Amino acid sequence: MTHPNYPSLPHDVNCPHHPVSAIDFMPVDRLRALQLHRLKNTVAYEYERVPLFRRRCEERGVRPEHVKTLADIKLLPFMMKSDLRDEYPLGLRAADNSEIVRYHCSSGTTGKPICVANTMDDIMVWQNGVMRCLAMFGIRAEDTVQVSYGYGLFTGGLGAHYGAEGLGCTVLPASAGNTDRQLMLMRDLGVTAIACTPSYFLRLMDEAAKKGIDFRRDTKLRHGIFGAEPWTQAMREKIEAGTGIAAHDIYGLTEISGPGVAGDCRFRTGLHVWEDHFYPEIIDPDTLEPLPDGETGELVFTTIDRRGMPMIRYRTRDLTRLRAEPCPCGRTMRVMERVSARSDDMLIVHGVNLFPSQVETGLLSVPEVLPHYQIVLTPTDTMDLLEIRVEVTPESFSDNVASLENLRRRVFAAVKSIIGLSPKITLVEPNTLPRSEGKIKRVVDNRPKH
Repeated sequence: MTHPNYPSLPHDVNCPHHPVSAIDFMPVDRLRALQLHRLKNTVAYEYERVPLFRRRCEERGVRPEHVKTLADIKLLPFMMKSDLRDEYPLGLRAADNSEIVRYHCSSGTTGKPICVANTMDDIMVWQNGVMRCLAMFGIRAEDTVQVSYGYGLFTGGLGAHYGAEGLGCTVLPASAGNTDRQLMLMRDLGVTAIACTPSYFLRLMDEAAKKGIDFRRDTKLRHGIFGAEPWTQAMREKIEAGTGIAAHDIYGLTEISGPGVAGDCRFRTGLHVWEDHFYPEIIDPDTLEPLPDGETGELVFTTIDRRGMPMIRYRTRDLTRLRAEPCPCGRTMRVMERVSARSDDMLIVHGVNLFPSQVETGLLSVPEVLPHYQIVLTPTDTMDLLEIRVEVTPESFSDNVASLENLRRRVFAAVKSIIGLSPKITLVEPNTLPRSEGKIKRVVDNRPKH
């Protein structure tokens, strides 16, 4: 299903002369040849310049010249987030310091961040990826884009900013926070597109409702560019139904490039990966063996033309699958399904694997439920208590105990049918649960850490 805010077909399909999207339609045989050429160069470059990569290759008995086909990428060692922390700050840097123009960092649970070095060429590749996503979404030079991702070490703000400016858009660098001002500027400056986390846009929706602001009537907003956290199709439908905008999915991660690695087209068959820069694989997270297109597993990326800090076979922990069948939009870049779960987000409750996205899907299937919830895990003398706190619409939250109990039972049934567990459902009033100006924290795990 498409959305009316996407461009009409003549501007979106088979437009090889568009300065941004020409390569999106590259014949597959030429794309594979380009990927192999860039992969060989990157492996040789990394082998020469990064001791950790060279040592791991030597342990496997692999040298750069052993990579003769794209399938030979399976010979190479994996890289993981722990490698960036262990080699902090510059152990994985491949380019000379004189070539580095910017560092981006992300925080970690251990207190030691990951630090990624970028050359000017790396920045241009990143900008190109965002520009291609925005153009695919239907955003054009005449649009005004409000960037409400955080600026600074986080890649979201600057990534969306440079991509929108590269496309010729007017950019409002709002950053995150100060929600009242965000809404004021959106209206006063005629903003037509906003880039932020989906959870922060939900907060904007909440505040707009309190102030009597109707997105359709009172703003010119037509596009939402959402990323940086998993979100479900049900969440997209809630956002679109409540505002009338087209909610676009943009994917990226600091270690690879930031936002702009992939995005969805008007047909929403998944997210097109810009394979000319980022070579994707799917592996079995247990055996680490490559899986064919169509099978679900862990997403792995190789940056095939990055110079500052190349990532070879980087394990993202994101769970998805790749599809090679042609997309109706005509783009030849493979499609990955929307990432709604990460392997490191997985909770084990009563021996069952549980993802927050599963809970969200069940909750949002009930019309009276709002897209604000929290999963709370608490140890007891017998077994862990799984509680799901969820906000319901003002009309549903009443003093009628029988009505609330009926709603609670329906929510319980909807969630249990998906997760197979029997949670405690706590219905709460609107605007009760914590809101976020960045990435939302959906899980409160009070169980002792082992």
